[in-house]
Amino acid sequence: MQQHSPARRALFGMLAALALVPLAACSGEDPRPSSPSSPVASSPHAGATGPTRAVKPVDRRFKELERKFDARLGVYAIDTGTGREVAYKDGERFAYASTFKALAAGAVLRKYSVGGLDEVVTYSRDDLVSNSPVSEKHVGTGMSLGALCDAAVRFSDNTAANLLLDRLGGPRGLDAVLAGIGDDVTRMEHQEPQLNQWSPGSVSDTSTPRALAGDLRAFVLGDVLGKGERARLTKWLRTNTTGDELIRAGMPKGWVIGDKTGAGGTYGTRNDIAVVWPPDAAPVVVAILSNRSREDAEYDNELIAEAASVVADTLS
Repeated sequence: MQQHSPARRALFGMLAALALVPLAACSGEDPRPSSPSSPVASSPHAGATGPTRAVKPVDRRFKELERKFDARLGVYAIDTGTGREVAYKDGERFAYASTFKALAAGAVLRKYSVGGLDEVVTYSRDDLVSNSPVSEKHVGTGMSLGALCDAAVRFSDNTAANLLLDRLGGPRGLDAVLAGIGDDVTRMEHQEPQLNQWSPGSVSDTSTPRALAGDLRAFVLGDVLGKGERARLTKWLRTNTTGDELIRAGMPKGWVIGDKTGAGGTYGTRNDIAVVWPPDAAPVVVAILSNRSREDAEYDNELIAEAASVVADTLS
């Protein structure tokens, strides 16, 4: 038998391997195995919103809303019973505007409990700021902590919200409370109404849809508050007077919504965060944030309502 040198045997092996390549191509199978780093096998959202990053129908619907309303939209929702999520630009920063008032009320409940809500807080006319429909009527008598929470959450009263922040150590005090429950994203730096003067690229007084939904879930459905405190916060949210045209308008009839709205002073900022109770099902937590590209742009409530409808359709 003829003996070949090691170099000649290696050359024969390479030629044989090359001869097999057309066979693999003709079979219609990809000769390259998928690997964890392959775009086919994984995506930045794997494990959160699905195994691939192909454009999902729900993404297309949100993009259509952005085009229709000439706006930027951020959405995060989670069915707390199944763990199913709806997420669209859920990690991008938006001005949170008055949505923070629900979190401030939750933090006050955590610090003082229901039993401490009767404490009266006095203030002067110098403390009043714009959009304070409830607190402006009680300058002479002051308001209890409970009444301030009610005014801030249900009527979006700005002076009431500032007085709550004072009891928490200012915006940074509330920021610390949120960090303590796991939110290291939200950046609270100013009181009302300064916090509404957001501009693109700013991180002050901003958060993300995912972070705000997590905070609201912790206060309303988690163990951050006691049972009585959760019930009080839930009552304020469910009887909110400012949200009829937003998430509530986009949810099916018969679903109970507890929400806190927000509207900024620049770039058409409009937000709503909510806990939604479908009949005979686990609650859904939703955060929908938006803004427009022009500084003087006005917001459109219908954008939030239609985005909420997409969430309901997707999770129903």
